[in-house]
Amino acid sequence: MRIVLVRHGHVPGILPERFRGGAHLELTETGVREAQLTAERIAGQWQPAIVYTSPRQRCISTGRFIADRCATPCRVLADIFDLDYGDWTDRTHEEIRTSHPEEYRLWRTQPQLVRFPGGNCLQEVAARVADALRFVLQTHAESTVVLVGHDSGNRTLMLHALGLPLSAYWHIKQTPCGISEFSVGEDGIQVIRMNETAHLERDDPADLSG
Repeated sequence: MRIVLVRHGHVPGILPERFRGGAHLELTETGVREAQLTAERIAGQWQPAIVYTSPRQRCISTGRFIADRCATPCRVLADIFDLDYGDWTDRTHEEIRTSHPEEYRLWRTQPQLVRFPGGNCLQEVAARVADALRFVLQTHAESTVVLVGHDSGNRTLMLHALGLPLSAYWHIKQTPCGISEFSVGEDGIQVIRMNETAHLERDDPADLSG
């Protein structure tokens, strides 16, 4: 079985960076273009049986571009939802660094020890994405499945794939519409690519077709 993991396209709040999590955001014009380029890239290399997305609109929109281009179903999978930043949601990193310096330092150095006020923690995200992975493996054995999620959820899923602890959270990067891939077989999980973004450098989605 093969998992193609994608982060949603560009949205408001990436620069300057904000804690987005559960915020309801639409793709920007840049994000739409990234999603189109990603759809062409995936259609050119894989034949996914299905596309699953987080419940948030930015992931659904990205996933629909991929599903339409690949002529495959697109479904919501709630367990790949992002980390809930609680009271920090929609605040910039600089704001939190200034108003909560110790808590912010802990998040940047030992993220596995943080529970966001009014939100949740990485352990809860890790349990959810593990449930999502288990569901996909049981439901789509020997198929290729695309998962469209968020920065934190995708990082945590990649930690599962790599067999790394949550303390390694910051060692993995997930760029908007970056593509990661891993296979699951008798020998376990093998990571094939991580956060590939070369397809986003094209000027026109049509450049990737055919």
